[in-house]
Amino acid sequence: MAKIQRISANGHTSASPEAVYALLEDREHWPDWSPLGKFRLLEKGDQNGLGAVGVFSTNGVNAREEVIALEPGKRFGYTLRKGMPLRDYRAYVDLTPALGGTDIHWHASFIAKIPGTGGLYRRFLGGFFGRMVDGLVARASRGAP
Repeated sequence: MAKIQRISANGHTSASPEAVYALLEDREHWPDWSPLGKFRLLEKGDQNGLGAVGVFSTNGVNAREEVIALEPGKRFGYTLRKGMPLRDYRAYVDLTPALGGTDIHWHASFIAKIPGTGGLYRRFLGGFFGRMVDGLVARASRGAP
């Protein structure tokens, strides 16, 4: 039976949860503050963006993701639909008011499709999540553009 892999990264910013959430909701601009490459929206989703599907193209990997959770100021979630040999991939960014700003917890779970590669993907994505959180913290801490 395939093992569920879990990864997470944490950070803190002086920005409000609402300001951080606004950055997460604007996936088109994630490449401005993260290690991700280009973004292309494929499907808009509902009026709030739930169900929206887009592709991040980074170093030859085209990750197709769908927005699965939108809780303004609290939580942003997405699932990987295509692009990496992973299944049941779900990621959430939880935002908690703390110390005059926001604590950020970016976490995911998945199962590797190729036996024996789960640990490799967990380590790679764990480092990637750390860079995502660092970029989000830096961008949010700078304030509105």
